[in-house]
Order: sequence, then C-alpha cells, then structure tokens
Amino acid sequence: MSWAVGYNNHWKRWIGYGVPSYCDHPGCYKKIDRGLSHICGGLYYEEHGCGLVFCSDHLVEVRQDGDDYFSVCERCRDGKKPYKPSPDTEEWIEHQQTDESWAEWRAEQGE
Repeated sequence: MSWAVGYNNHWKRWIGYGVPSYCDHPGCYKKIDRGLSHICGGLYYEEHGCGLVFCSDHLVEVRQDGDDYFSVCERCRDGKKPYKPSPDTEEWIEHQQTDESWAEWRAEQGE
C-alpha cells in the first residue's frame, strides 16, 4: 500500500505525499503536499486532529493519550471547529486532467 495518492471521503479531496497542496491555514500559501507529515493529528482519519494539511509554521505539538505527542493545527489544539480546506492546486488539477496515469479515472468520471 502506498501513501502517495488516496482519497479522503470526509474532506472530499485527494490526499497523500504525491498530491501538491497549499497549507490549509487561512492566508497561508506555502506549498506543501497532503502527506502524513503535514496532517493535523498525524492521520487522515481525524483520530487526533481535523485531518487537514498544514505547513510546519501552522502545526503545534500537543500531548494527548498519556505520553503520545501529535502535531495539530491551532484550532484543534484549542478545541475549535476546523478551518475551511484550501482548494486543489492548478498543478494537481492539470495532472489529473492530462497525465496518462489518470486516463482510466477520467474515463470512469465521464471526462
């Protein structure tokens, strides 16, 4: 199994270290990917955070579940509702629309 590209049903968007993105913090346009190292809570399943992606400037380390530490966004640290997710990058949209590796997916979607 690869963590390069997958789909997050909760946020309705593509995830993984192969998916270019911008930080989900409002007003931050730092280019990152949607891989595990940028995920609030460390996993896509929102076990310890919201599951959105943030640059290192917008993740804070918190202690949860005894001795375990997790990187979370400021909103999750403070127990607030998640930020609005950032849209897909032009780079990612173009890749899906033109790369041969996505031809079968495009056919299934009814290009």
